Amino acid sequence: MSAQTGTRRLAINRLRDRVPLDAAAVDRFVSRYGSPIVEGERATFLWRGEADEVWVRHRVVGLPDPLAMKRVAGTDLFAVTTVLPEGSRVEYQIEVRRGEAYERCNDPLNPRLAHSPLGSSSVCAAVGYHVPDWVALDPEARPGQLLDEVVRSRALRRDQPVQVYLPARFNRAIRYPLLIVHDGGDYLGYAAMKTVLDNLIHRLDVAPLVVAFVPPRDRLREYPNHAPHARFIARELVPWLSERLPLLETPEGRCLMGSSFGGVASLSTALRYPGMFGSLLLESASLVFTDIGFEHGGGPYFDPVVKFVNRYRAKPTRPVDRIAMTCGVYEPLITPNRSMVPVFRAAGMTVHYTEARDGHNWENWRDRLGDLLPWLFPGPQKFVYE
Repeated sequence: MSAQTGTRRLAINRLRDRVPLDAAAVDRFVSRYGSPIVEGERATFLWRGEADEVWVRHRVVGLPDPLAMKRVAGTDLFAVTTVLPEGSRVEYQIEVRRGEAYERCNDPLNPRLAHSPLGSSSVCAAVGYHVPDWVALDPEARPGQLLDEVVRSRALRRDQPVQVYLPARFNRAIRYPLLIVHDGGDYLGYAAMKTVLDNLIHRLDVAPLVVAFVPPRDRLREYPNHAPHARFIARELVPWLSERLPLLETPEGRCLMGSSFGGVASLSTALRYPGMFGSLLLESASLVFTDIGFEHGGGPYFDPVVKFVNRYRAKPTRPVDRIAMTCGVYEPLITPNRSMVPVFRAAGMTVHYTEARDGHNWENWRDRLGDLLPWLFPGPQKFVYE
């Protein structure tokens, strides 16, 4: 990927002006720039090959989806240029039509990929976006320990696996705050959360804490205000952990966390057990609601979510003291999340709300941890310098 600034004409337009424009010139151009070409606030996506039509597929609210690419006259190169504000990060794929056959793939000219439970996508990073340095393995950071456990749950009627993170220098003479993470395996696998915890604790940005990573079996059923799930978290998991580990026994020492439907599960569990938890960490929570009518546009899986959020908005309560929230400005959930901030504050909760020029994806949620975790669990460094 190439970044350029200044007043020069876009590289793709300079290529179009070349005479003659032969295959060798296109070879040199693609080899030099790759895809996408980022120049100031413009990003040019490229694809090369024989096709009837080519598109850029993405999930960025505000841009046409798909973005139609046009053939550079006389070549097998397709291109499209769009606006990409500073600091943006976009995940995308390429879709190609040849006759009646459609093919969708990652950008073959872009080596940068992001991963999720649904597969991988290509990544376009604008000028000003950088992967945080605390995401990478720091050889000076002493690693915490990750334990594989199983909790027998009567509420869920099954054995529930849980991975428990113990911070470096774990000491049973010290009581630790507890963070419970919905979609725990995905946070570990796609948001590098163990490495993030190791680094932030090592840097004294975050206090040492115990983290329970809980994977769901059927998240679309168990996460939208599901009583057995909430009962498992509050009445089985927390006591099970408290019996085995030195944890703070006050609500201020317990936090629920989740993204998307996991954010709904965190809020609904706290509401079912008010006073049990002191804080929530909600990333792009699927807090969809309807102020009028019944059409929410999310499909049948969102029906229980909308019912739950509508009911809460009608009679807001204060299940926790503090909420850390974030959402990407390029995702459809930005409006519901923005709308819930004043509702939470009016109910008496302190809300720390941030937005990012990103979408509904795991690397966005990873990148926000460096701001949200220190706000919830400030380490000694925060007290010294703030």
